[in-house]
Amino acid sequence: MEYTTLGSTGTTVSELCFGTWRFGRETNGVVETDREEAHELLDAAWDRGINFIDTANVYGTPNGKSERFIGEWLEDHDRDDFVLASKVYFPFDGWGEPGPNDSGLGRKHIRRQIEGTLDRLGTDYLDLYYIHRWDDDAPIEETLRTLNDLVREGKVHHLGASTMAAWQLTKALWTSDVEGLERFKVTQPLFHAAYRDDVVDYLDVCADQDLAVCPYSPLAGGFLTGKYERTDDGVEAPEDSRGAIDPQFDEYYVSARGWEVLDEIRAVADELDATPAQVALRWLIEQEKFTCVPIVGARTTEQLDENAGATTVSLSADQHDRIAEARYDEEGRRWGHRE
Repeated sequence: MEYTTLGSTGTTVSELCFGTWRFGRETNGVVETDREEAHELLDAAWDRGINFIDTANVYGTPNGKSERFIGEWLEDHDRDDFVLASKVYFPFDGWGEPGPNDSGLGRKHIRRQIEGTLDRLGTDYLDLYYIHRWDDDAPIEETLRTLNDLVREGKVHHLGASTMAAWQLTKALWTSDVEGLERFKVTQPLFHAAYRDDVVDYLDVCADQDLAVCPYSPLAGGFLTGKYERTDDGVEAPEDSRGAIDPQFDEYYVSARGWEVLDEIRAVADELDATPAQVALRWLIEQEKFTCVPIVGARTTEQLDENAGATTVSLSADQHDRIAEARYDEEGRRWGHRE
């Protein structure tokens, strides 16, 4: 495993981050990743040199179960070996039915949630604390002052921001600078080889402000692994895959642009004797304008092995450009969602 500095933080992390949003999550009454499976995956990630673990207070059914699984696993490990990230914003049901102050980015909710997160993880501090979304109802200065206090108290080392508009990220950074508050140092947008133009303004802010980027869904929900095939009716999905069980998968990840990009990723993978998943992840890792650490959400140790193999692959400049250029047709127009 290779390691990199996380943007301007001074913290060293593995080139891949292990995402745990499936831990304890129930879908149609079935737990996607139970406690034993979660601990096996964490063992496998650590064995492969992954020291960066991403979770959120709302992961799991009920919320908080993912953090609890991780905390129980950490009891047998040195917590300081790991870089832990969690998040706050969404309604939290881990204490029963959410109340009127059990969501958002107001001081009251953030303060309550950080204590719950630390307790479930069994730690005194988080290395990275994200706002999970932007809150239109909470003044950004109140949010940032509350987060700033958490850093001053040693409960949080660095701050991050997940999905939001470029102008919102810019406003938050400007507020921090004007008020002398801690800045966001890391971002977590939806970003993969077939989905860049949609967030290019956001990524431009990250590049300009030296923010690290930790993309979620770096493989487009598994679409860019190459296990899906195009059919006259849409897409052929393997049994038990996300495409087979998630009714929104087709609309969210499958597109004319996606197929073009996947075809080029497959071609590059053949040239490198690698898998499409490894090439798609490496394309992100090798971003030149900002530090990019993809969050992989493997469901099996075999998938984790494959993902970790991305750190040993290297793309030529031509291969990297070909994947990027596959988003456009011969006349330079970006492929849309449908032909």
